[in-house]
Amino acid sequence: MALGVTDLRKGTVFAFEGEPYRVVEYAQKVMGRGGSIVNVTIKHLRDGKVLQKTFKGNEQLDSVDLSYTNVQYLYNDGSKFYFMDNESYEQIELPQDVVAEQSGYLKEGDTVKAMKLDGHAVSIEIAKNVYLKVTYTEDVVKGDTTSNVMKDATLETGIAVKVPAFIKQDDVISVDTETGAYRERKK
Repeated sequence: MALGVTDLRKGTVFAFEGEPYRVVEYAQKVMGRGGSIVNVTIKHLRDGKVLQKTFKGNEQLDSVDLSYTNVQYLYNDGSKFYFMDNESYEQIELPQDVVAEQSGYLKEGDTVKAMKLDGHAVSIEIAKNVYLKVTYTEDVVKGDTTSNVMKDATLETGIAVKVPAFIKQDDVISVDTETGAYRERKK
């Protein structure tokens, strides 16, 4: 199946020059007389290389036949991330640079979706929002409790996010995995 360049959106997977890529950023610019161009940042699914490409509005791209399976995150050794297929119990390895952007939202034992191309895992997809425990944050200054005051918090996976002043150490919060933004405190 062919995709028009206007079908591309963030997260869309397609074939370019015979290789599988995922759209990381997308911007469409409409030109005069109905023409348009699409600027995309794309990431190679197998090796993690990132490219900037510009397509004309009438270009066609090939779609990629993907399958998805649930996998459990086991651990990483600094260069690879290891997962276990929940159905076949097969162990899957993915390079650090393929998982890098999402690694701050992964805890051992989490279930995520593995994206498979030709039967081999090439990437993972994590939930849009994840709950993580706050392991460190500054105490709020007495009287400084307005809701728009933000402070830094370190989460159990090691990432830092901005949180409202009322968040305390050991609170569990929801984080948007696309933007890294605080969403809410778990009740």
